[in-house]
Amino acid sequence: MKGQKGFISTDKWPFAGLLHTFARWQLLHQERQMLATLSDDALKDIGLNRADVAQESHRHFWEDPLRK
Repeated sequence: MKGQKGFISTDKWPFAGLLHTFARWQLLHQERQMLATLSDDALKDIGLNRADVAQESHRHFWEDPLRK
């Protein structure tokens, strides 16, 4: 926004896409680690089992199941 202080737009940075990809990888890695620490009861509550968690933890960061 015009006149707003403390705002940095990364859209014009040459490596903005790379930075966003790294941030997404880091977030996915953290989420997968947290998922692996859940108990069997907690996994059952969200409709998952240990096999689902193992499959997700072995997925590469560039494999985004929601990206179409």
